[in-house]
Amino acid sequence: MTGDHHREDGVTDAAIGAARSEVEPTLPDAVRARVTALAVDLFPSLGPDVLPAALRRFAQFTPARRARLAGPTVVAQLAADAEFRERLAERAVEEAGPLGAAVAAGTPPGAADPVEVAALAYLARPPHWTTLVESASATVVAAAESEQVLAASRQIERLTEQLERARANTKADTDKLRSDLATVRAEADELRVRVRELTKALRDSEQDVRRLTDAVSTEKGRVAAASSASDAEIRRLRGRLTDAERELEAAKSSSRAGRVTDDMRLWLLLETLGNAAQGLRRELALGPPGAFPGDVIAADVEATAGTRTKAGSQLWAADDPARLDQLLALPRVHLVIDGYNVTKTGFPEAALEQQRTRLVASLAGLAAQTNAEITVVFDGAGRLVIAPGSPRGVRVIFSPPGQTADEVIRRLVRTEPQGRPVVVVSSDKEVADGIRRAGAYAVPSVVLVKRLDRA
Repeated sequence: MTGDHHREDGVTDAAIGAARSEVEPTLPDAVRARVTALAVDLFPSLGPDVLPAALRRFAQFTPARRARLAGPTVVAQLAADAEFRERLAERAVEEAGPLGAAVAAGTPPGAADPVEVAALAYLARPPHWTTLVESASATVVAAAESEQVLAASRQIERLTEQLERARANTKADTDKLRSDLATVRAEADELRVRVRELTKALRDSEQDVRRLTDAVSTEKGRVAAASSASDAEIRRLRGRLTDAERELEAAKSSSRAGRVTDDMRLWLLLETLGNAAQGLRRELALGPPGAFPGDVIAADVEATAGTRTKAGSQLWAADDPARLDQLLALPRVHLVIDGYNVTKTGFPEAALEQQRTRLVASLAGLAAQTNAEITVVFDGAGRLVIAPGSPRGVRVIFSPPGQTADEVIRRLVRTEPQGRPVVVVSSDKEVADGIRRAGAYAVPSVVLVKRLDRA
């Protein structure tokens, strides 16, 4: 076939051949970008009949989007389509003004931007346009290289400054480290001296510990031997104590039966003596002046005989209150009471203060009935006192420090004159045995409790 064959994109084979006959120079990136920007900016002013088919779809895009999407296609079309390039060049030269006219004439001013000159020369293609493009490209490359060299120089200056600062910092750090090293060495020397001193002290302490350990071991041996001997002696003494307690219990058992008989005889004698004293008192106080002694003696003998008959027929139980009444009927009798022994027998559930108050109040009534001298002794007040508010006829004594109520009771019994009847109320067997040997009468606490309850 003859004639031009039109391609679908609007570029003729003849135009492509003519374009290929000219050697396209290699454009620097900056020049290619400027050529693309000039082309896409002029798309709206060219009209759809001038734009190649491959570029028409980009005409409605924004300039930034056209530059981004149509850039490679624009460069290819400019290289292949001379007519499109020429139409585009006319508009670009016109838009550039004097600079465009100077470039189209092949005489661009020397002060012009080399990128703009190269882009316009590529589009307008005046005589020797390739020289203009290559010259501008060389200028652009030289400027880029110069910029790179300048940037490298600035980078070298920054690195040099950083190196100097690093050197200064390193020198300062080195000086500080040297100072710290000197301080650490001095401290290390002091620590070595201290370690030597402590090591010597430790060795001395270990020697002292060994000596003390040996001394403790020796002392433990002596203590163990002494403890063994002491245990043996304690066992021996305990054996002797057991034998003595056994003998004492046997003696108590053998004497208990005899004591019952002795108590009965004593009570009978006491009753006889009491009634005889009452008869004598009646004789001295109430006898008529003209009475004959024989009548008095007869009456006394008759009264005594009657009393004997009565006493001989009466045996009191160990807890019979009548036994206490007979003793309290003796003239000038002194009743001594072991206070807490009685209260813990009669009402142990009450507090100690309530026990004392209740007992003393009950004894007041007994003193009024019998006219006996009554003394009650309590443990623990620390001094010998008369209790505040004690009722008439009742003496209250608290044992002094270092003494018990039992010891105070024994002192009271020993203080009484020989022959005066003294009655001690206590269930403590040791107290009872002691006051019997001193000549007093012992009465269990339960007897007094029953007597007070009856009153």
